[in-house]
Amino acid sequence: MSKVKVLLGVLAGAAAGALSGILLAPEKGSKTRKKITRKGEDYLDSVKKTFKELLDTFTKKMEKVKDDVSDYADKKKSKTEKPEKDTKTVTG
Repeated sequence: MSKVKVLLGVLAGAAAGALSGILLAPEKGSKTRKKITRKGEDYLDSVKKTFKELLDTFTKKMEKVKDDVSDYADKKKSKTEKPEKDTKTVTG
């Protein structure tokens, strides 16, 4: 299972557990709603942070792939150009 799926599962489970605990607690409705709002905001912040980390990781990996492909293309291009230079020298 991918790390992303595991992380999302853990976050969803934690949110469901927290919400269940708050709803089952014997408190006034206004306090319960405030707690739910706070927990929701905390959960949203956590999801945003996780998404940003995943996006940063993806961006770094894409930059590396881009650089690797560019290096590979440059190497192939230089190998292709070298015989052309040799041919000009021989034919004169």
